[in-house]
Amino acid sequence: MSSRGAYRTALTYGAVGATQAPDLMTYPPDGFTPSESRARIGHGDQRFETAVMQALTWQIQERSGIRVQVEDQPDDDEVRYNPVTFDEHGVPIAPASIGTPRVEQYAPDGTPLLTAGTSATLTMHAFGQTVHAPVRVVSIIDENDRKGFAYGTLEGHPLSGEESFVVERTPDGSVWLQIRQFSQPASRKWRFVAPFVRRQQKVMAEKYLAALRGD
Repeated sequence: MSSRGAYRTALTYGAVGATQAPDLMTYPPDGFTPSESRARIGHGDQRFETAVMQALTWQIQERSGIRVQVEDQPDDDEVRYNPVTFDEHGVPIAPASIGTPRVEQYAPDGTPLLTAGTSATLTMHAFGQTVHAPVRVVSIIDENDRKGFAYGTLEGHPLSGEESFVVERTPDGSVWLQIRQFSQPASRKWRFVAPFVRRQQKVMAEKYLAALRGD
């Protein structure tokens, strides 16, 4: 499949952006199972900025043993989808919309930062086999003390749903990594091994949190 074809492949779920809903753990999208993990990964502004750069260059995944193959990025003149946004009480404050062209940004070493619309295939070893998991970045979280991204599943991923990785800076200077997701098996094949999939998700969440801890 060409990169252009990969970019145009539809997401396999409808609740785009729901990983950012404050009440996700209580009211997940119908039929989906939510999970949330959070760990302190350091302290101070420099640690925050470094962790953000690491998160936005796929280092959480790569340090967890996942191979990331970027398949496609939207052109500068393409527009992107912006999901619903919520306030701190879980009330939608901005509807889904078509956004502005992406602005290319780079880490200090020249590595391009993730942008909404980027498609990639994550390759990992699980269940005694190599699993290929196509995803697309659906949103970039860019607040003063919360930065990160969320990706959603594409056709061929064993799960259907969304996962977000957000680096947070609290008032006392502590830096945290928060991982949220909601998912369900993507097909009958994966429903048969759902308990093993859930267990693997927990294992990966621990690896993700450890990936940026102690740097």
